[in-house]
Amino acid sequence: MKKSTHNERLSLYIDTLGCPKNFNDSEAAAGIWEQADMSITDDPLTADVIMINTCGFISDAKKESIDHIFDMVRLAEQRQEETGRRPILCVSGCLSQRYAPELSEEMPEIDLFLGVNEYEQLPQIVREHQQRQAGASPEELSSGDPGDGANAQGSAPEKIHVGCASDVFQEFSARKLEEAPYTATLRIAEGCNNCCAYCVIPQIRGGYRSRRMENILEEAEMLAASGCRELILIAQDVTEYGRDLYGRLALPELLKKLAQIGQIRWIRLMYCYEDKITDELIEVMASEEKICHYIDIPLQHASDPVLKRMRRRSTNRSIRNTIGRLRAAIPDIHIRTTFITGFPGETEEDYALLAEFADEIRFERLGVFAYSREEGTPAGEMPDQIDEDVKAARADSIMRHQVDISRAVNRAKVGTVQEVMVDGTDEEG
Repeated sequence: MKKSTHNERLSLYIDTLGCPKNFNDSEAAAGIWEQADMSITDDPLTADVIMINTCGFISDAKKESIDHIFDMVRLAEQRQEETGRRPILCVSGCLSQRYAPELSEEMPEIDLFLGVNEYEQLPQIVREHQQRQAGASPEELSSGDPGDGANAQGSAPEKIHVGCASDVFQEFSARKLEEAPYTATLRIAEGCNNCCAYCVIPQIRGGYRSRRMENILEEAEMLAASGCRELILIAQDVTEYGRDLYGRLALPELLKKLAQIGQIRWIRLMYCYEDKITDELIEVMASEEKICHYIDIPLQHASDPVLKRMRRRSTNRSIRNTIGRLRAAIPDIHIRTTFITGFPGETEEDYALLAEFADEIRFERLGVFAYSREEGTPAGEMPDQIDEDVKAARADSIMRHQVDISRAVNRAKVGTVQEVMVDGTDEEG
């Protein structure tokens, strides 16, 4: 077999699953790949390398990720039969970060496993894999840049490349966006310190690390110059921004500076924790014209005993207070939230309180999920686990009520003029 060289121009196809943070990672991986003088393709049938960027947050997401992995395995086997060439298969992201050794045992067809912190090394890892397949010596493999392709233990690069989270925010060296990115995510932090009882994110992505404000603003300026008109701020918890770097909650200050960027029209907030929605933040949202009257607040429940077991810092009273302050200051605000039904120990009374709360508050956007029992979490070890059918029935019941609420919210807009973003046209024009 001919040895591959560092100059071989490989094409990469990325299949991304999960949340906006994963898509942001994939954009970075694509930019880093192109920066290494290689190409991106949107066709897995022609790609030299196929990367599946997975989600590993809850059971349904893990199942979807595994299904996509095996879809790509079948595609790779088909291509090998038809052409004699098999693409390199790489699994990255949260599922890989969490389960790489187990996945490697169960999926020998996968060539490489990367975690959530290894995208900067992706080109080097792929090159070294090619050299290893071509029979390169250990000396040849170790002749790359120091540290490139090393696994978590610092030994010679092999199949699994899963490292630990840094103590500071990791800046990526590149990012590839669509040609006309009218809307784009803007990551302001990584990791999480909230440690909710049901959640594995701190284990996967590490502790909270705010991104330096000057770097956020620099990227925002670049996005604006490239045609972006809407910035969607993302992190595991955007309201925590700045505490680790600046000793204070600095989201209001950041928003004011972002609003000064001329070409940006909309700024949207995702993943806000109720207990950190301060009066200062609400005032900035109300007074800055560019900040969308929209906020995503994952509340998870409304019963105090359940919230306490979830290790949430909110209470029914504090949630009502925050929603009241938001709606008083910004009468047309749209609040999006999520609930979890069937958390361990959730009684019929807890559930009834949650359902009544949803009917009373009338959220403009609401998603309800049946609790997913995850190994390695405090909730996974709790007694009084609830039957799967009961969890699902409770979620479905609230969502049936929400259909009527959402319909009424939409009907109230009939006869009004709304500013919208047109990001493309369909074949009908």
